[in-house]
This record gives sequence, C-alpha cells and structure tokens, in this order.
Amino acid sequence: MRLDIEDVTVEVAGKRLVEDVRLAVDDGMFVGLVGPNGSGKSTLLRCVYRALRPAGGAVRLDGEDVHAMDPRAAARQLAALPQEHSAEFDFTVAEVVAMGRLPHRRRTAADDRSRCERAMARTGVAHLADRGFLALSGGEKQRVLIARALAQQPRVLVLDEPTNHLDIAHQLDVLSLVRDSGLTVLAALHDLNLAAAHCDRLYVVAGGRIVASGPPHDVLRPALLAGVFGVRAHPVRHPETGAVQLLFDLLPAT
Repeated sequence: MRLDIEDVTVEVAGKRLVEDVRLAVDDGMFVGLVGPNGSGKSTLLRCVYRALRPAGGAVRLDGEDVHAMDPRAAARQLAALPQEHSAEFDFTVAEVVAMGRLPHRRRTAADDRSRCERAMARTGVAHLADRGFLALSGGEKQRVLIARALAQQPRVLVLDEPTNHLDIAHQLDVLSLVRDSGLTVLAALHDLNLAAAHCDRLYVVAGGRIVASGPPHDVLRPALLAGVFGVRAHPVRHPETGAVQLLFDLLPAT
C-alpha cells in the first residue's frame, strides 16, 4: 500500500508547526523522518495516524484520504506506535497485544490467539504474556506495543521513535523485523546511524519543512548535518554492509 502526504500544513494555537510537506512511501518501503527536536516530525506523523487533522493538504492511502475513512476501516490498513503512550488499567501483555485485533470484524478466537502469539514471538515478548503491562520496563513496553501493532495486520506502519528505551540488541532486532515485515513503513528516528542502516529513503525535517530527501548515502552529508543538527559529521562505510555510518563531534566554536 502506498502512503502519500500531500502539501500538509499543521497549525496549533495559531502557530504553524508543519508547512506544505510532501512525501511518498511506496508499497513495501521503509522511509525515515529525521530532524532535530521540535522540527515537526511527530506532528506530521500524528496527521498520518489521524490523531491530528491538518489545516491544509491530505494524507492518502492508495489515493484515499485517511481522514475521510471510517475509523475501523482505517485501523485495518494502518497501525501506529506513537512516541508517548499511557495505560490507565494494568492489562496483561497478552491483553494489550490482543487489542490489535479489535478492528477486524471477521475473526475467530483461535485466529486472534494465533496471530497474537506470532506477534509476541516475533518481538520477543511471549514469555511476558501473563505479566502486567504497567510493571514492565520501558523497553519491554515498547516491544509489547510493536507486537500489538503487528497483531493488527496493517498494511502501513507508522512509528514515532520506535527504538526509545531499547538496548542496542533490541534496537537492531526491532528495526530489522520492521524492515523484513513487507509493510509500508514511515518512522521518525533520532539515531541517524540506525536510519542509514535500515531505511530505503530519508526525509530531513527542519522548521516544519522538508529540507532534503533521498537515499541515506545521498542525504547524510556533512554540510547538511552541520546546518540542520549543528554537528560536524564524518561519514564512514560499514565494513560489511557498506551502509553510511557517521561519527560526530561538535562544530568548532566561532
């Protein structure tokens, strides 16, 4: 399924947070949004998963405006993992993951259970099935929420900082899982090296606008990173994959 963001503008309390953003995620691609804090990445993603309605422009799934879709129909196509989440009640992990099955009308208990078990196994949380969600560590909670998104059987996955709270092994494991899922993925990522290693294409956001886009090795240039992030970057190639990796230090004082 193709995801298109067409000239999206977002205004909150009279302030323009995102302006005329256009980007496309082709079917099965993993596209990353990168940019400094406050650049508009999360605001843009909230428009995609219907938590925020844009002041202008449209978000489309295979040409259909996502904000005009029936909520249940939209949830069968798109799953999201926001940066912030809350739980008022202490559901078990199995119950949290099972919530991903709610958008599907035609389902059976056996099918739901099977899909949830597979999602928990893929994210390494099957052993936590009977644990209370609120008692988990931050990293465990993050993996449970990714399992819930996978159990939802979406065609498009929207992730806002999915590696938050994860140790390095689980960061690599989760992003590899997402990349190999075959889903259309749009993810905001802080770690530029993880973005370079896993994304097919990057969009750089600064001041609510897209300032650069393309394959990671074309986008992550020292001049752009100095201007957008205020750091000096030294690109190197990964010895096995050839992916661009970056070493950083502060820009010299002037």
